[in-house]
Amino acid sequence: MSQVDLHIHSTASDGKYSPAEVVRMAEAGGLKYIAICDHDSVDGVSAAQTEADQHPGMTVFPGVEINTDTAIGELHILGYFVDLANAELAVTLERLRNSRIQRAQKMIDKLWKVGIHLDYDQIKQIAGEGSVGRPHVAQAMLEKGYINSLKEAFNKYIGRGGPAYVERDKITPQEASQLILRADGIPVLAHPLTCVDPEPILRELATAGLKGLEVYYGGYSVEQVEGLLKLARKYGLLATGGSDFHGLDSQNEPALGSVDIPLECAESLVAAAGRGQKG
Repeated sequence: MSQVDLHIHSTASDGKYSPAEVVRMAEAGGLKYIAICDHDSVDGVSAAQTEADQHPGMTVFPGVEINTDTAIGELHILGYFVDLANAELAVTLERLRNSRIQRAQKMIDKLWKVGIHLDYDQIKQIAGEGSVGRPHVAQAMLEKGYINSLKEAFNKYIGRGGPAYVERDKITPQEASQLILRADGIPVLAHPLTCVDPEPILRELATAGLKGLEVYYGGYSVEQVEGLLKLARKYGLLATGGSDFHGLDSQNEPALGSVDIPLECAESLVAAAGRGQKG
């Protein structure tokens, strides 16, 4: 099992486990370096780092995952080592989280029209203190028996093109990258193979300040990883990796620490942050 997992979600967004629980699970699994990268939120980072202080040898990188939109669809930008106290970052993330609430309410309206009856209070209860997201809507559908798996919710109803899909408050990946840089962070393109051909957008983002590429990811084949490594080298990007662990669906998502990620991915990020090569 890998000692590195740089893409993990907690209850601060749409993960199942609290930041402290994530750290304890990671330590039990032999991980040395992890990053809490919640959607449009850094609220779980401090709690995870506090818990990590109780586990010698465990390091938690501060991170965030910002959902963005392009002409070819949705892309996600990870931000490592962001300044948690950066005012511009805080204001922008709050705006994006508020837009998620409005989005969830609109999804509920659309789902009612196709015979799926949910209410926002149920979804908010599932989300707890975290940022409301589509997985919470999917979980509510599952709990009421409308679907048999979370994957079915996205495929049939709330995924892009589905009858209950709703657009979010939009920010471009270029804007997200620049925001992360201004917050002293390192912007990285997450799960790039959501694009059929990631190179054109990667070329654009590299000129906009992108610093890294998530090369190692759950479900990527050896050939796909090799291809992404070549792209990272071509555009001078750091290679990173993570499981994208949420803990919600053990049948359809990689387990925490299950992606084979070289230790040097974490070490390179630390070195880049220490050398001031974030911007």
